[in-house]
Order: sequence, then C-alpha cells, then structure tokens
Amino acid sequence: MQSIVKQFQRAVTLLVVMLLCVSCKNPYLPSTTFSPWQQVEIPTDSTLQDIGFTSDLMHGWLVGSNATILETKDGGKTWKPRTLDLDGEKVRLTSVSFSGDEGWMVGIPSILLHTTDAGETWSRIPLSAKLPGNTKSILALGPSSAEMTTDVGAIYQTKDGGKTWKAMVKQAVGVFRNISRRADGKYVTVSAKGNFYSTWSPGADAWEPHNRNSSRRVQNMGFGKDGRLWMLARGGQIQFTKPDNFEEWEPAIYPEKATSWGLLDLAYRTPTEIWVAGGSGNLLCSFDGGSTWQKDREVEDIPSNFYKIIFLTPEKGFIIGNNGVLLKYQQPSAAA
Repeated sequence: MQSIVKQFQRAVTLLVVMLLCVSCKNPYLPSTTFSPWQQVEIPTDSTLQDIGFTSDLMHGWLVGSNATILETKDGGKTWKPRTLDLDGEKVRLTSVSFSGDEGWMVGIPSILLHTTDAGETWSRIPLSAKLPGNTKSILALGPSSAEMTTDVGAIYQTKDGGKTWKAMVKQAVGVFRNISRRADGKYVTVSAKGNFYSTWSPGADAWEPHNRNSSRRVQNMGFGKDGRLWMLARGGQIQFTKPDNFEEWEPAIYPEKATSWGLLDLAYRTPTEIWVAGGSGNLLCSFDGGSTWQKDREVEDIPSNFYKIIFLTPEKGFIIGNNGVLLKYQQPSAAA
C-alpha cells in the first residue's frame, strides 16, 4: 500500500513540475545573434559616473569617483587621464555635459566646473553655501545655458554662463535614488528607498509624488523615445506606461523568469530597440519595443555590474560599469 502511495506522490510531483514548465514561458532568454558591444581599456579602476562629448562626437570626457577625469579625441576608442586643480579635494564627479565646445561638470561635495574651449581649460564656478544638497547632474542647454540638479531634487537654470542661477522648483523632493530628464524639461525621480517616485514639469512649484504600483521596490525610472515612462523594479521586473499617459501602467514584464538579476538601467537606441543593463554582466535587448527579449551573452564574463547606458546617437553608445569598466557600441554592419 505504501508503495502505491509513494508512486502516486511521485506522479503528482512530476505532473506539477511539468505544468510549471509549460506555464513558465521563456524561462531562459535566447541569445542575440551578434554582440555590438566592445570593452574599452581605460587607465583607471575608479567607479565611473557619466560620459559627455562635444558636438563632433569625437572629443569626449569620462568622469567618476576620486576626481577621475578621462579624455578621448578619437570617439571613445582610447582614453587618457586629465588632472584638474580641485584644491586637493577627492570629489566624486557625477555628471558632464557639452553643447558645442561649452561644457559643464558637477560632483559631490558640491562642485561646478565650466569650459568654453572644449575642455582645454576649466574654471571653477563658486556655489552658494545655501545650496540645498550636493550638485548631482548638469545638462548643457545651449550657449551659456545649463540646467543643474542637486541630490535632494532642487533644480536650477543659468543663462549667463553660471554667473547667476534661477531656482525652477520651490520645494525639493528629498534624497533620491536616481533622476532622469526628458527633452522637454520634465523630470522623474525615484525615492532613496524605492518606495515611491515623483515627477516634475516645467512651471510647477513642487514635485508630484506617486505611489509605486506593486510591492516591489523601484530601482530606476526614465523616459522612452516612444513616449512611455519606464520602470525597473526588484526581481528583474520591467514595466512601461501607456504612451504619453504616465498614470496608466501596462502589465509587468519579467524578461527572464528563470533568473532574478537586478536590472539597473534602461536606454532606447531607437524608438523600438531597447537595452537593459544589470548586475553581474547582465545585458538584455528588445528589438520590438519590449514585446520580446534577447540576451547578450558575449559580455556575461565581464566582472562588472552594468549600471548606466547612454546613447548619444543611434550609432554611438556606451555602457558604464563599476571597477573602471566601459563598453562601446559598435553598430553591426548589417544594421539598417
């Protein structure tokens, strides 16, 4: 009798496993047919934070922790260290941006650097001691114009080369995990604990808070080229809003159900080609706007967490990782 019961239990267990396998669609992702990413050797193992180029897209700058500044003049193939006089400060440079030959850098503790000659010389611009938080990001908007944020969500704009700054929001949002800006000036930021996010539109006095729409903590958010807002949450979850409707979220996506790697950043190369980076060399891609996904397994062995993807143009992109890891996008010859 016991033998019959055990056989029955085994049969039930096997049936459950089979049902789970059938219901688990795409437990492991197919591999991309070609990896367009090439690792670039750079002379530092510091944690990199941001990358920016002048208008010719050949002359560029990398910034990071320990006051790391690297310069390229061949489009990012090779990089050389640059040293600036920062009064002995070991700042963490967090953002760099150019409009033509005019560029800006910011970092923590609060520091603001400015150049008008493509980085041949940099000048330090004094900041008010009353500045809320530390300088976090900078975006060059045009001649003598830039927009700067702090790590508590204050937003400032200058139109005179940094001599004066106008506060764009009256109330800061508080310490955040990350911040993203759309071309029209709209921002989204994720709270430090990932339990809510906030949006701000030009002309508004304060940030508008939003509850997350699941129990999973939010990791990162940003704006897509297809008019959607995207969200990465713990456990490998991706979610998009309806186009131009940031209140209505589409069902959550779990590209690779068999794993739970942390997803850290998302970027659009084109309105339909999306790349998602994560921990332990995890790199995913969708060529149809997020409906189906593939995995770039040729970069899996790189010992780094990929935490920032930047496409300057559809043909020029970079992935930044920890421990001085930098990947450069090489467009496949057969790409349209």
